[in-house]
Amino acid sequence: MPDIEVRLPELGDDAPNEATISFFMVAEGESIGKDDDLVEVLTDKATFNVPSPMSGKVKRICAKEDDVVKVGDILAVIETEEE
Repeated sequence: MPDIEVRLPELGDDAPNEATISFFMVAEGESIGKDDDLVEVLTDKATFNVPSPMSGKVKRICAKEDDVVKVGDILAVIETEEE
């Protein structure tokens, strides 16, 4: 099964290029469905949920709560169920 890196996406035209990790909604080893919320991130203007792009199992969480991450940084790695 291939691994998918979930990265912090662009948050909008007026949004900053970084966000703070609020909390992960799943833990390492837990299953997640496609489009299920994976992590909540905060900017100085808004709160965003980043969904999982694929169904699978959370193989690794790469950022911790309160970490400041930039657009494009890896948040988590999902081991997919699809080939």
